[in-house]
Amino acid sequence: MAKSPSLDDYRVPYFGDKKAGKFSPEAIDPAAKPFSTGSKDGDRERLAEIGSKLDVQQERLHAQRHHRVLLVLQGMDTSGKDGTIRGVFHEVDPLGLRIVPFRAPTPIEAAHDYLWRVHMQVPGAGELAVFNRSHYEDVLVPRVTGQIDQTECERRYRQIRDFEAMLAESGTTIIKCWLHISKDEQRRRIQARIDDPTKHWKFDLSDLEARQHWDAYQAAYRDALAATSTEIAPWYVIPADSKTHRNVMVAELLLRLMDGLKLEFPPAKAELKGVKIE
Repeated sequence: MAKSPSLDDYRVPYFGDKKAGKFSPEAIDPAAKPFSTGSKDGDRERLAEIGSKLDVQQERLHAQRHHRVLLVLQGMDTSGKDGTIRGVFHEVDPLGLRIVPFRAPTPIEAAHDYLWRVHMQVPGAGELAVFNRSHYEDVLVPRVTGQIDQTECERRYRQIRDFEAMLAESGTTIIKCWLHISKDEQRRRIQARIDDPTKHWKFDLSDLEARQHWDAYQAAYRDALAATSTEIAPWYVIPADSKTHRNVMVAELLLRLMDGLKLEFPPAKAELKGVKIE
């Protein structure tokens, strides 16, 4: 009898675990749907079910104001970061939920160290923050474009590990998802944007330039994930050719994380017992 898939099967081995072997994203099929119910309608129903549970957990998180949760979404262009956010949080009350999109640094941001703008956006107590792209852009784009060498890249990996360790030690629970799509699927999605005038705003010619460096970006992701997946800030590879499956898997991961926090509403106030409003 075949073993049922586990979310941990898609967890990138811990950095420094010499027994884990070398991480290879090629070993995971981006078209796989291990957590699908078997149909799109079934997946949508499952997503709505998980979303309702996430709504309750997020309300507890916000009311308790003790824990902090950070979800990092990374992936190639068109991998579905925006779509994941819409799908996973469709049922969640926006109170206590904050979405942070990271784009090219502004002149003020570029004048500081690369983590400066990121630290300002981490979640506060009782908050769930979602990074749409993140500090990992600074070990991807500049590496591929030759702005930093391997020595600087390794230095940044260490700084990122230290930064995330500090966040974890200060009460932030971190989960990081790499939305893994195939080159063919990216081609189809880019073409769909070009063919639909209402989606032209999503397209930029720089997307095609980045696509020409597909192999270099895959290598950059492989090394970054392998160097920064830790016990306190693990990376998960999310097969993302299927949008509905992608959303279900990220939602499953987030729900497991929040269930693990044992969130509860604050204790009832004794002074309110028996109070009647006239």
